[in-house]
Amino acid sequence: MRNKLSKIFVTLAVLSLTVLSLAPGVDAQRRHSPRARGYTKAYVDAVIRRVENRSDEFVRLFDKALDRSGLDGTRREDNLNDQAKRLENTLDDLRREFDRKESYVETRPEVNRTLGIAADINKAMRKRRMGGETERQWALLRAELNTLASVYGLSGIR
Repeated sequence: MRNKLSKIFVTLAVLSLTVLSLAPGVDAQRRHSPRARGYTKAYVDAVIRRVENRSDEFVRLFDKALDRSGLDGTRREDNLNDQAKRLENTLDDLRREFDRKESYVETRPEVNRTLGIAADINKAMRKRRMGGETERQWALLRAELNTLASVYGLSGIR
């Protein structure tokens, strides 16, 4: 009888330790998911709106800066302008999907696509001098994009 009780006690102790050792991993996963951060849809809507506003101003200034640069009239200028337009288009897609879906978390793929295009623009911005106002506007847009990335648990733009 005593031997049987000892086996039951050891089994329960092992099970308890196993369950307790799994709990921190589950908690860490929950902390890194967008839903666990406790953002409201209204908050995310405001972040997206700021990104949209900043991107409108950036694209306008970026186009002017490229026209004044040594890239004016080149294929590279066309490619950079196309990237800026793609950023605008993915933000339009994000807005459309965000408004359509019940939970903001469902728009993670659109945010990820937006961040990918923004990362390409960031590379160009780091390689070339585009003028103070364009660079300032990019820094502001990048900060808002990084806020958006944080909301969705994605990597930001460096």
